Formats: sequence, C-alpha cells, structure tokens
Amino acid sequence: MKYSFHRFSSRLAALCMPLVLLAAHAAAGAEQEPTSPTSAAAEPAMAESKVAADYVIGPGDTLQVFVWRNPELTTTVPVRPDGKISTPLVEDMIAVGKSPSELARDVETVLAEYVRSPQVNVIVTQPASAFSQIKIIGQVTRPQSIPYRDGLTVLDAVLAAGGLAPFASGNRAKIVRTENGKTREIKVKMASLMNDGDMTQNMRLQPGDVLVIPESRF
Repeated sequence: MKYSFHRFSSRLAALCMPLVLLAAHAAAGAEQEPTSPTSAAAEPAMAESKVAADYVIGPGDTLQVFVWRNPELTTTVPVRPDGKISTPLVEDMIAVGKSPSELARDVETVLAEYVRSPQVNVIVTQPASAFSQIKIIGQVTRPQSIPYRDGLTVLDAVLAAGGLAPFASGNRAKIVRTENGKTREIKVKMASLMNDGDMTQNMRLQPGDVLVIPESRF
C-alpha cells in the first residue's frame, strides 16, 4: 500500500511539473515584455517650418513649441493679439518681434526651473501675421497681400496677383523693404524677367516686402 501511494505521488508530481514550468516561463516573459507603444506617450513629430530662420514672429502666427524628450510639454499655439503665447509651464511669454530661435531660448530658460537641460525648437507652422505678408500693389491684375513662404520670389508674387496689367511699366518695378527701422527701395525689371526670361531679376522677397508695379508714362 505504501509502495502504491509513493508511486502515485511520483506520477502526480511528474504530471504537474510541466504545468509549473510553463507558468513560470509565462510569468518571466510578462516581466520582460517591452512596453507597448500604445501604453506610453508617443513622441510627437516636429513640424516643418514654413519660414526662414531669421523670420520675425508676429500676431496671428501659429507656432509649434517642440520640447525634446518631453512630449507632454510639446504643443501648437497661436500668437495672440497681445503678442504672447502660453504653453505648459510657460505662461504669457512675449513672442512678437522675436525669431523662432530667440523664442526657443527664452522658453528653455523658463522650463529649466522644472525640466533638466530642456531642449526646445520653435517652428512657425502657419505664418499669418502682417509681418509675414507680401503686398503686391499697382499695375497687376489683382493687387493683394499673399502669405510669405521661404524662397518666395518677385515672379511668384506677380503670378499670384494675376500677372502684369496692360498699362504696367514692368521695368520700373521696385521692392520697398524695411530693415532695422529704415526703408529702402530695390529696383526690379519685371518686364525683362517676364518677357525676356532675365532670371537675374527674379529676386527673393522677404517678409513685409511691398512690390510696387507703376503705370506706364505716356
């Protein structure tokens, strides 16, 4: 009887051992399984800038404030009419009149009180302020303001305005540009550019430029 009971116990242990090992293996796998991407905060993608590096931020622009390794602090905000923005941990910071890199350094200074060695990028995703507009006036089909974008040229602007009007004096066109509080004029031979293909006249525009197309003199 004792022998039968011992044999039964041994067989029962042999049958249970694979189940015990299987449970232990499953538990170990659960501990080592990497965190699912959906269970952690996803790192947002950094937006593409629509302006040059020296762009001056103005009211109405939309900015992405991208904080590396801190997705909860990354956000997209408009520049309010008062010229300020508010982001997580940074309230009522003046943005108007600064370049994106200047604003990024200012945001880093504030975040440094809460985050160790913050790295911030400010990207202008939608330039919409008066600072970013290009005005085309005078003898064009549709005088108007158009949003500035990096690489915009006088030919792009005139085509956006419907081309030169019949009485335009294209070769007396000029760009009126304000820099450091001073206004200067840059002559552009639009007729030579559009009629003769003189690409040396296809000058790049800057935010705030005014392209003036005068009327022909009779």
